[in-house]
Amino acid sequence: MRDYPLPYQHYQEGLARGVFQGLKCGRCGSITFPPMAVCRDCSDADLEPVLLSGRGWVRTFTVVRVPPEGRTFPYVVAMVELEEGPWVMGNLIDLDPDQASMDLMGKEVRMGAQRVKVAGAASENVHAISFLLVR
Repeated sequence: MRDYPLPYQHYQEGLARGVFQGLKCGRCGSITFPPMAVCRDCSDADLEPVLLSGRGWVRTFTVVRVPPEGRTFPYVVAMVELEEGPWVMGNLIDLDPDQASMDLMGKEVRMGAQRVKVAGAASENVHAISFLLVR
């Protein structure tokens, strides 16, 4: 049995340092991010770690006004297409949610990570994807 090429702990350690690690498929060349057990496009397990630039563009977003328990609202969640191809969801930070408009579509962002509390997780503090607008 083959070892998983990018364990969750290594992925989380990278996020903490601002290093974004995905997996490149040896079969079709697609990049999967966040990492998964198989390629997002062809489901092959021949994956190798690859560093991502963290650069991307907002493709869609929503303003959350009724949050899950324990979250402060409102906040903006964006779907971003990364330079390397994958689409990734995360919070768009340092933006007043009441100012979010269709002008965000296509705007360039830089990926980051924020420490968040996750009740019931192996570690209560994990890093979650976030984005900042490039001004």
